[in-house]
Amino acid sequence: MEQKSKVSWKETLQLHRRAFLIFWKQNPKVFLSRSVYALVKALTPYVSIYLSALLVNELAGGRDIERIIVLAAAVVVSTLGLTVLSECIKHWDWYENAALGQNEEKIYVEKMLDMDFVDMDNQKTHDLYSQVQQNQNWSGWGLISIPGYFETGLRCMISICGAVTLTAGLFLKKIPDGKGMLMLLDSPLCILAVLALMIAAMLLSSSLATKAGRYGAEYAEQARFGNRVFWFFLYELYENNRALDMRMYNQQDIGSRYFTSNNMFGAGSGFDRLNRGKVGVLQSLSSMVSAVFSGAVYLFVCLKSWAGAFGVGSVTQYVGAITELSSGMGGLFGLLGNMQNNTKFLRTTFEFLDIPNNMYQGSLTVEKRSDRRYEIEFRDVSFKYPGSEEWALKNVSFTFRVGERLAVVGENGSGKTTFIKLLCRLYDPTEGEILLNGIDIRKYDYKEYMSIFSVVFQDFQLLSYGLGENVAAGQRYDEELVKKCLKEANFGKRLEEMPEGLDTKLYKDFDDKGVEISSGEAQKIALARALYKDAPFIILDEPTAALDPLAEQEVYENFNKIVSDRTAVYISHRLSSCRFCDVIAVFDHGNIVQHGSHEELVKREEGKYYKLWYAQAQYYV
Repeated sequence: MEQKSKVSWKETLQLHRRAFLIFWKQNPKVFLSRSVYALVKALTPYVSIYLSALLVNELAGGRDIERIIVLAAAVVVSTLGLTVLSECIKHWDWYENAALGQNEEKIYVEKMLDMDFVDMDNQKTHDLYSQVQQNQNWSGWGLISIPGYFETGLRCMISICGAVTLTAGLFLKKIPDGKGMLMLLDSPLCILAVLALMIAAMLLSSSLATKAGRYGAEYAEQARFGNRVFWFFLYELYENNRALDMRMYNQQDIGSRYFTSNNMFGAGSGFDRLNRGKVGVLQSLSSMVSAVFSGAVYLFVCLKSWAGAFGVGSVTQYVGAITELSSGMGGLFGLLGNMQNNTKFLRTTFEFLDIPNNMYQGSLTVEKRSDRRYEIEFRDVSFKYPGSEEWALKNVSFTFRVGERLAVVGENGSGKTTFIKLLCRLYDPTEGEILLNGIDIRKYDYKEYMSIFSVVFQDFQLLSYGLGENVAAGQRYDEELVKKCLKEANFGKRLEEMPEGLDTKLYKDFDDKGVEISSGEAQKIALARALYKDAPFIILDEPTAALDPLAEQEVYENFNKIVSDRTAVYISHRLSSCRFCDVIAVFDHGNIVQHGSHEELVKREEGKYYKLWYAQAQYYV
């Protein structure tokens, strides 16, 4: 069970106010539609109650046929009109709320895109985001509850105002003289007692219901885990990309065992025991208190009517109004209790949304040189990943210049990828500095600095959009330039086969006519995308890993033509592919232990490169 922490009303109101303002900024029309819907839904019962009371009083009293017809018609017309109006507003409300989940998700996506990469790349951030999503998925806690709370609160307040208006006569109309003990019903003490009973019953009923809800909130940690297990083993386990392993290794058996052994919501689970125990008792007591109060109201109203304070029709009005008042007050108190329970979940939401951006963005303009004359220097650079005590890089000093072809090689975990992340300023060095043309890269405008790099990451991603859009990374693009880049990336023949040319959709996520491409073809498109950006530096991380040998050889032969006058950084485990590079930097345990040309390095039998080269070369002899 989650550790309890006290929630103050001040914190509750502050966090919910902030959450409301966030949603209001995203889509104010949602709250407008819900306001109108709440107004109509809250007032509809009172129109019927008031007109019905007048009709019954007329039937029991004067029996004026014309007035009876008018009142009956008013009841029918108002009921019909309000029903039609309510349905129209409900559909408007549905329309405005259709994108509610997307608007909420947009809040988190924008935060992810805005935060420093060091935080976005941190597992703690994704765990926090997962908690936010699971809190919403299993019980609707968190930010997503705000529009519903707004509508409930507004409807309850309108209902209370309407009930007070129609109930006033119950206490103002007096019992005629000579009614004996019944006249005590008009005494101030009796009226105060009725009001006190009303408030006490509503407070007690709401308190019991809130406490029942709190038990569920305290099981949030287990519920989040249970929900993650549920969604993974019920849906994600059967995705297309898992189908082959599922079929070959019967992984569904493992999934079924995990799914059935983590029973959080079914029979015999913690929630089931709560509902059959404490929660069930509390909810039953809450309903019982409401029922007792309703009985007391009926008794009080009927006794005043029997004593002659008002007609039998008014009994309908007052009982209905007080019932609605009780419902409105109970709903309002219950809402406050739910908000207090929800505060703990909003804490998690805002812990995610309040992750600060600490990376200095810089302000210097990156010089746009037509000759692409740039020089990068790593000066005694060391780096630790956040939360780690081990050095991923240690005292790295290295310089490479425009037009050079740099190969970065080494065993897994030697620091190659970290080197690239620091070069692109996805991270800042823990110690030392990286210089561009003699200036610390932290002083340059962050977005401008990143614009001078084109990168094909090993785990690159393409989108299920048009081929041209994927290459240009945008909706508008130069068609001739896109085609040129695709041909340079050895995708020319495949482009000619595309049914709609550059407009052909990749994959079938959004278009049944989309084309499924192989991993090798995807890698060529990613290379074309890097070429289209036309940045001075191009970084290729295992750019031929998914290509067949012939395609790979073609890339090697055309490498200088593809890269042109750009400075290229080439990361590869295949040392044979590094021979065309001018300089090779050999990484080992976070250090550059060697650098030079292939011919120089392969002669040093004591060196790391020699060992790596001949470990692979034996398979090509």
